[in-house]
Amino acid sequence: MATAPAPTVRALAGRRGPLAAVTGLGWLVFAGSVAAMVLGTRLGWIELTLSAVTGLLTLLLCAAMAVGRTALRIDIDPSRRRMVVGESMRVAIRVTNMSARRLLMLTMEVVVGPRLIPVALPNTLPSGSTFEATLRIDGDRRGVIPLGPATSVRGDPIGLVRRQVSWADQQEIFVHPRTTRLNPFGSGLLRDLEGRTTEDVSMSDLAFHTLREYVPGDDRRYIHWRSSAKVGSIAGGSAPSGKFLVRQFRDTRRTHLLVIVDGDAAAYVDEDEFETAISVGASVALQARADEMDASLLVADQPTRRLQGRDGASSGVLDVFARARTGNRRLAATVALAARTAPDATYAIIVSGANSTFHSLRRASAQLSTSVRVTLIRVDPVAAAGVVTASNPTALNLTRLEDLRGLLARGEAS
Repeated sequence: MATAPAPTVRALAGRRGPLAAVTGLGWLVFAGSVAAMVLGTRLGWIELTLSAVTGLLTLLLCAAMAVGRTALRIDIDPSRRRMVVGESMRVAIRVTNMSARRLLMLTMEVVVGPRLIPVALPNTLPSGSTFEATLRIDGDRRGVIPLGPATSVRGDPIGLVRRQVSWADQQEIFVHPRTTRLNPFGSGLLRDLEGRTTEDVSMSDLAFHTLREYVPGDDRRYIHWRSSAKVGSIAGGSAPSGKFLVRQFRDTRRTHLLVIVDGDAAAYVDEDEFETAISVGASVALQARADEMDASLLVADQPTRRLQGRDGASSGVLDVFARARTGNRRLAATVALAARTAPDATYAIIVSGANSTFHSLRRASAQLSTSVRVTLIRVDPVAAAGVVTASNPTALNLTRLEDLRGLLARGEAS
């Protein structure tokens, strides 16, 4: 596991000036003390004057507790950078006193997602010593959890003065979606050397289609001499130049998988449906990675991610799905973007929610080339799972993630 590099010491909040360290309660005590001093002096009330002096002295003593230069090195070392929904991980926080004197009354806070987690430190930290604490991060929901920066807090027990200094850098912890194992797509670097055939004809390829008459300019290497001789014998002599027959081929292309997950919030009944759609797309992308297949990913609001053969790791592929969020971009616009950014796609899988009809999904997929084989997956927990249509595009109803493997196999066999 790669650990985070030792961060450089930075005192961001400490450069805002001394007055920024005074809290709201501190300003209230200061204003009340000044008012009490003025009234006590004018009215001759010794009690008000004494309370004013007490408040100002207390504020000065609290400020003295926050004075001093803090020199720390803080290392935030997560046990790993990626986990799956439902898992947890631990983060080591190491605080080293780099100053020449003992640090007193120091507390620490670490940003973990939207929360500020306090870290219990000893009352004193000798010079050169290191204290290590451990935090636990739970991956309750798919997403990206910001980790850091760490903030040292010096102040008084009352809370009148609070001096914050930020250290280290922010890291990202990826919480990947749940996935399920799928059958191999039957293609990839080793199983797809010839690619998939298309309806486009070609004069030189591997998939033989038919024979046709020779036309000046054709490559003579593809003349089918036996068939030409038969035509010539039927005609009663050697075949004239216009009766030579040449081979006609169909284009074959290396499989390029296109994975599209609809990011339109209106396409889903609730957030759980969108999470299932994300898991479906992630499962397909992982299988494409395992099959060493070229692929393009358009996941909700994320930019297009292209995978080339063996390049990249599976964890990096799932980072795209961890970042995905719903928005207001229509599926038709997403498919149009896919047609522009992945013109070499040969097979597309489009995933959407229960609020989408198969008619709207077919209409959106029509923007892809007619040579692209399309599978439409509609996530609907209350509908019956199964193959709706077997023609191109193939339409599948999915109720839960665990059904994906069998549905894709049935759709392939239909």
